[in-house]
Amino acid sequence: MTDPRLIMYHKQSTSARTRFLKLGYGGVCGFAALPSEAELAERSIDDSKLVAHPACLLRDAETRLGLPSGSLEAEKGYRCRVSSPAGATEVFLARFTTIDPPFEEAAAQGGAFIDLTQARGLPPVELGLLRLAYEKILG
Repeated sequence: MTDPRLIMYHKQSTSARTRFLKLGYGGVCGFAALPSEAELAERSIDDSKLVAHPACLLRDAETRLGLPSGSLEAEKGYRCRVSSPAGATEVFLARFTTIDPPFEEAAAQGGAFIDLTQARGLPPVELGLLRLAYEKILG
């Protein structure tokens, strides 16, 4: 297994507007790009009872973004697997718990919040991960 990744999003409580954090490197899988040959594993969402918890990823992301502890919360039931010649990578989903997205903190790290329609230029594997994330978020 290679380093796990974290997709971060914010869902507005009043309007349900959903935006994903696009990071400074140009993708949504924090905090480094997936290998160019990466693709979703055949069984992308793992429903097994034994799963790793992304707590260390959440704390690391909060630290990197300069956010207080508890600003990110893991989305239960979303765990995807991406495969590449470098090995398998787990991808988790996390929601910002703040009322509004942390725009300033994201911008300070070279990131920005994007709607799903603004993700068109991302690599196919990231588009697939976002599609699965969006399905999970909408229920």
